[in-house]
Amino acid sequence: MTMQQTDISKVRASVLQQLGSRVLIQLDRGRHRVDVQEGVIQGAYPSVFTILVNDEGQENPQIMSFSYADILTRDIRMKLC
Repeated sequence: MTMQQTDISKVRASVLQQLGSRVLIQLDRGRHRVDVQEGVIQGAYPSVFTILVNDEGQENPQIMSFSYADILTRDIRMKLC
């Protein structure tokens, strides 16, 4: 196993432990743009995990999916609420 695979395995295990937890996610949209949203970790799969986000401006909740590599590359940052 390479170093990157073990890092992704650690992130996957951490997300699995927090399944169903409320999190604050900070999305790096590039060019100094950052979105902050709150949601619940919905599911964890081999390559991706999903977060159910309920924006006040929208009627229906939205499911967003991210790869575990997104956390390693800091494209998204998550904090437990």
